[in-house]
Amino acid sequence: MGAGKSTIGPILANTIGWKFYDLDKVIEKEEGKKVREIFEEKGEEYFRRTEADVLAKLSAGKNIIISLGGGTLANDENLNFIRRKGKIIYLKVSPEEAYKRLRFKRDRPVLNIRNGEFTKEELIDRINSIYEQRKKYYEKADLTIDTDNVSVGQTVDHLARIITKGLIR
Repeated sequence: MGAGKSTIGPILANTIGWKFYDLDKVIEKEEGKKVREIFEEKGEEYFRRTEADVLAKLSAGKNIIISLGGGTLANDENLNFIRRKGKIIYLKVSPEEAYKRLRFKRDRPVLNIRNGEFTKEELIDRINSIYEQRKKYYEKADLTIDTDNVSVGQTVDHLARIITKGLIR
């Protein structure tokens, strides 16, 4: 969340000639609703089932990059499925940097504190809490890239070199 997946993913895919999918955006298109609305109207359990189904469909292709929602890996079935189908790259961001990137966003269901009204400290605490809950899953990634204080272009170049040279297997 806030690490740059939705920005870096399509640029990286274009750079190396692969297809790109943003899992949340595909779900929104199929459902005809924003992720936030799906959570509100149908609940997280419904969203997570839909997420797993869409992930399975998208993963049928080759040479694809899928930007996952922050909670996708926090499900053992998803994690094991992804590990069988490809590689997991964790774009790591500090809570402080995530705060800077997310402070004006109101479309993140897991950050919905009092209907989007929160202090800096509350938002950083919430980001920390979410990270601590998901940390054990994120740390199972095949590769971790720190995105704090690194430009999108530098991150894309770094990842493109790793992927095209086959350094991540």
